[in-house]
Amino acid sequence: MAAELARTGGSPEVRASHADRDRTVDVLRVAAGDGRLTLEELEERLEIALSARTVGELAVVTGDLPAVAGEMPVGAEDLVRIQQEGASTRRGDAWVVPRRLEIRSAWGEVTLDFTDAVIAHDTLDIDLDLRAGALKLLTRPGVVVDTGGLVMNYSEIKARRPVEAPVLLRVRITGEIHYGQVVVRPPRRGFGRRSATA
Repeated sequence: MAAELARTGGSPEVRASHADRDRTVDVLRVAAGDGRLTLEELEERLEIALSARTVGELAVVTGDLPAVAGEMPVGAEDLVRIQQEGASTRRGDAWVVPRRLEIRSAWGEVTLDFTDAVIAHDTLDIDLDLRAGALKLLTRPGVVVDTGGLVMNYSEIKARRPVEAPVLLRVRITGEIHYGQVVVRPPRRGFGRRSATA
């Protein structure tokens, strides 16, 4: 709700576009997939969203959903680049997942935490060039990771079997790893809270 109104300068009377309605429909479908809406609620809200004339009417049907879901279309990019040497980078806390991610990392660690990520696309393509470091993907049900396109040089992949769930995001990783590793796992319980205070 706040995201839609912010995009239009705070006025709920601004006329809604086809793109505004499509974004709201996507938010509602994701919320239903997460179990936040029943099938009946989804159908009712979709009907309202598809016939809405203003962004204020659209905001009403997403107003009781978490900010993450409501902000899904805002800030979504096609391509994001991470380049680092001897450092660590983390994406978390409701980061907006782009369509493509280029990672160039040497002697460092890159962590992509999908547990609270805003999934704006159904596929994320990662082009990876990793040297003496690690790429960690913290997943949630519905996030599937494909590492079949990686070229491994004295490296390893540690991946836990994903929980059975409808696929929300398919992550395809291609590129090369030299003396490094890719780790795919769900987050540890309480891990984020301990690390935040450390």
